[in-house]
Amino acid sequence: MGKVVQCELCPNGCVLDVNQTSRCRTRINKDGRLYSLVYGKPCAVHVDPIEKKPFFHFLPGTKAFSIATAGCVLSCKFCQNWQISQAKPEETDTYDLPPDKVVNNARIYNCRSIAYTYTEPTAFYEYMFDTAVKAKNSDIKNTMHSCGYINEKPLRKLCKYMDAADIDLKAFTEDFYDKICNGSLKYVLNSLIILKEEKVWLEITNLVIPTLNDEIKNINEMCRWIVKNLGSDVPLHFSRFFPHYKLTNLPPTPVETLKNARKTAMDAGLKFVYIGNVRNEAENTYCPVCKKILIERTGYQIIKNNILNGKCKFCNTSISGIWS
Repeated sequence: MGKVVQCELCPNGCVLDVNQTSRCRTRINKDGRLYSLVYGKPCAVHVDPIEKKPFFHFLPGTKAFSIATAGCVLSCKFCQNWQISQAKPEETDTYDLPPDKVVNNARIYNCRSIAYTYTEPTAFYEYMFDTAVKAKNSDIKNTMHSCGYINEKPLRKLCKYMDAADIDLKAFTEDFYDKICNGSLKYVLNSLIILKEEKVWLEITNLVIPTLNDEIKNINEMCRWIVKNLGSDVPLHFSRFFPHYKLTNLPPTPVETLKNARKTAMDAGLKFVYIGNVRNEAENTYCPVCKKILIERTGYQIIKNNILNGKCKFCNTSISGIWS
C-alpha cells in the first residue's frame, strides 16, 4: 500500500498502483513515484498563426511555435485530434524536443509566442511549465489552448508564466460534460475564474454541436455567466462543429445557429463575439463604440489592423487585449 500514489494535477485524481498509468495516459507510478511519460517528447510540432489557436486579441498577425504530446484529461466524443489526444505516448511518433530546444526553435522561426495546444496541455504539465519558465526568461510569450480541467494549485503556479489562455467551455450543463466529455463543468468554471484573477489574458471557445449544446437558453445562461464572472471584454469564439471521432452521426452546425448564438452573446453584454470554422463577417473585430472594423480577417490572415496603441483608430476607445 505504501507505494500507491495519487495524482493531484487534475480533478480526475487518479490513484495509481505501481506501474499503473493515469487516465490521461501520460503519467505512471514507478516504485511509488509519479513520472511523466511525455516530457520533452511532443508528437505535434508546428509554426502556426496565433489566430489559429484561436487568439484574436493577442499579438494579431504573429506566429506561435505550437507543441503537443499524446494524452488528454478528458475523453470528448467530438475531439478533432483524437488520434493523438486519446492515444498512449508509445502509439505516436515523437520528437526529441526538451524545453531549451522549444525556446530555441521559437526564436529561430521568429515566433513571438509558444502555444501549448492541439491535445491537452494539462496532460504534459511539467513539460509545459519548464518550457514556459525558459520562454519567459527569453522574452517569448506563453499561450495555451486548454479544456481548463486542472486543479487550482498547479494552475495558479502555471499562471505566473502564462500570458494567455484560450479555454474550451464545451457546454454549460453538467449533463453534457458527464455524458459527452466524461468530466464536470464546475472545475472548468473555477479555472476560468482563476485565470481572470491571475490576470492571464483570456479568450473562450465554444464548439456548437447540433442537438447537444445548441439550445439558445443554455447559450444565454453561459454568456451571462461570462459577463458576470469574467467581464464583458472576454472574447468568445463560437466554433462550427464538423463530424469527428464518435459523433459522425451528427451534421455540421448550421450557420444560422452560429449567428443566433452570436446575437444571443452580444445581447447578453459580450462585446467581442466571433464565429469560427466558417468564412463570415464575424471573423472581424469591431469597435464596440463606433462599430467600425478594427481588425479585418480572412481565415487566419490579417487584412487590416486599425488598432493603434491598444485603441480604436477612429474613436480612441480602448480595446482590451495584448497588442504589442
